[in-house]
Amino acid sequence: MDLFYPLKLFADWLTYSLFNLSKENIVGSSLNFFIYDVIKIFILLCIIIFFFAFIRTYLHPEKIKKILSGKFKITGNFIASFIGIFTPFCSCSAVPLFIGFVESGVPLGVTFSYLIAAPMINEVAAVLLLGLFGWKIALLYVASGFIIAVVAGFILGKLKINHLVENYVWNLKNKQVKVKNMIFKERINKSYAETSSLVKKVFPYILIGVGIGSLIHGYAPENLLTTIASKRNLFAVPIAVLIGIPLYSNAAGIIPIVSSLIEKGLPLGTSLAFMMAVTALSIPEAIILRKVLKPKLLAVYFAIVTLGIIFTGYLFNLIL
Repeated sequence: MDLFYPLKLFADWLTYSLFNLSKENIVGSSLNFFIYDVIKIFILLCIIIFFFAFIRTYLHPEKIKKILSGKFKITGNFIASFIGIFTPFCSCSAVPLFIGFVESGVPLGVTFSYLIAAPMINEVAAVLLLGLFGWKIALLYVASGFIIAVVAGFILGKLKINHLVENYVWNLKNKQVKVKNMIFKERINKSYAETSSLVKKVFPYILIGVGIGSLIHGYAPENLLTTIASKRNLFAVPIAVLIGIPLYSNAAGIIPIVSSLIEKGLPLGTSLAFMMAVTALSIPEAIILRKVLKPKLLAVYFAIVTLGIIFTGYLFNLIL
């Protein structure tokens, strides 16, 4: 069962019972999505940032960095990508953990491996592929996303791009207190203060991002996709990605649409590329990440993920 199912019930009650809005109504659907996603991301942000802040009172950032670096530089990218596979987050929900990684001193390339893997390798999509096409195709989907996350994160780590992260993130990291001579209450207070400071900086961007996403949530131009992204169109995959980028939904919301696209004859690779663009690339995610990343690095990140998704789409179309 979805960990946030009670929250979904609350959002449904607030929207459809208390406010008496209809599920079929655009206002009702958008408001319901906004309430659910804002509260969910706020909870994730608070819990994850507090957890990292509390751990840092026991572990020096260099120790955390060492754990995710290993003997070989690419080890951390493997570990972070693996973590990303098992975190059922959409792109915006993955951002809080990404911020926690950066603030804890984890190498930037490693944090990007996580940020890429979390939304690209979706467990719902893997199960769908397993049921429709068997374990080989499902495994190929997971493996392709994993490899893209590892390689892209490793390359980004080699580019020495720390200066492209907003300065306040590094300032927060540099202000970390020594891990010695702190009682439990002091650790809690310190963690709370750090969490409160960071949430106040990031949360307005979450409100803006999710607000924009809620306005376009649920809109999927199925007929347009099946018309211009057909088997005969060589550029079907990038077209599907471009159509998917402005949209915003989690995997649970987009999977039924993808199933419908496949039933209508849209190639699997093109359908998957569309789904991955919707879940891994979004305007709300860009707005939230902009609070952490400078424009140049944000553009590089989206370019890498976009190319990875297009590659996956063509790969599946070629195989099937």
